[in-house]
Amino acid sequence: MTERKTDPIRPTDDEARSLARSLISDARFAALGVIDPETGAPMVTRIALVPGPDGVPLTLISSLSAHTGALAANPACSLLIGEPGEKGDPLTHPRLTLQAHAEQADKAMLKTHYLTHYPKAQLYYDFSDFGLFRFAPLAGLLNGGFGKAYRLTPGDLMS
Repeated sequence: MTERKTDPIRPTDDEARSLARSLISDARFAALGVIDPETGAPMVTRIALVPGPDGVPLTLISSLSAHTGALAANPACSLLIGEPGEKGDPLTHPRLTLQAHAEQADKAMLKTHYLTHYPKAQLYYDFSDFGLFRFAPLAGLLNGGFGKAYRLTPGDLMS
């Protein structure tokens, strides 16, 4: 007798869409995963994050950082958004893996918007080595806690 496997992915619903969108809009930092062009190995770093005016996440990063070079070589990346709470099992807290394509954003045009979320960035925002990037969503993998897994499309993620 063959054992029937159950797909752990639930059908995407409005509650999942809302949770994913709120994780993106509330996030002020995330883990960024890129591919190191020298080794081909994954590399992860923590970045500041703000939702863009259109809901697409933005970050300000220096061209001196290794992850900026990795994004220039291969703009495919992922973000892990959502942090565990202060108490309880970290796996019970919602998180979103956002698979994305990193692209340059208009740093001058979005300055006021970015600084509204990160006023202290005023100290370095205009440094020439800093660029503003947006993470155009390709897909999302939402884990809303135990037994609450969803696959999301770009349309599901952006309001």
